[in-house]
Amino acid sequence: MRTPETDRGPRVLVVDDQTLIRTGFRLILTARGIEVVGEAADGAEAVALAHELAPDVVLMDIRMPTMDGLEATSRILEQAPDCRVLMLTTFDLDRYVYQALSIGASGFLLKDVTPEHLAAAVRLVNTGDALLAPSITRRLVERFATEPPVRSPVAHTDLAPLTPRELEVLTLLGRGLSNTELADRLTLSEATVKSHVARIFAKLALRDRAQAVVLAYETGLVRPGDSNARRSAEQ
Repeated sequence: MRTPETDRGPRVLVVDDQTLIRTGFRLILTARGIEVVGEAADGAEAVALAHELAPDVVLMDIRMPTMDGLEATSRILEQAPDCRVLMLTTFDLDRYVYQALSIGASGFLLKDVTPEHLAAAVRLVNTGDALLAPSITRRLVERFATEPPVRSPVAHTDLAPLTPRELEVLTLLGRGLSNTELADRLTLSEATVKSHVARIFAKLALRDRAQAVVLAYETGLVRPGDSNARRSAEQ
């Protein structure tokens, strides 16, 4: 696991079929002390460069010729599980973003992201965290989880290894609760909650909270509307 204290700083691969976007992102990141180790114009080139350059973070466009960003993300994470992928999109509720989260992407960025947000996002996911707030992830999942899953390995994850308490924690994660809210709801310390979350991720081979939310919906632990009911009850 990378940590802020030991990491030399994120090394980034930028993948987009538009030259101007790649150049702009390179200039923004370089100006903020983040090394861009390479650029790719399609998914196939991205997979090859990721294998050659071993970047810490990949900024990945979704819709590209030759090989799309979903397939490229799947292949990159298969060969380098510690790599972090941020999807680039023009729509925050793009169905492809949902599929990307299912296969292990650590979040998404809109292409009109501010320079400050871009740099902060790259540094955040490089520490092993997920970029998406649970509420945003939940909106994506509620919109698309009822459709037949596409390239979604988490949908077939066996929940049997979880204890009853861990199953309860995963359900509440799926409803978008933060660690602080989980601690309040379950009358536990935040440290204990973090331990439960870490064990859930380890047992189910989940990368981050984004995948946990997807899993909670696709396995039926949480159904669309559950989170709305929670919010209404709290108001």
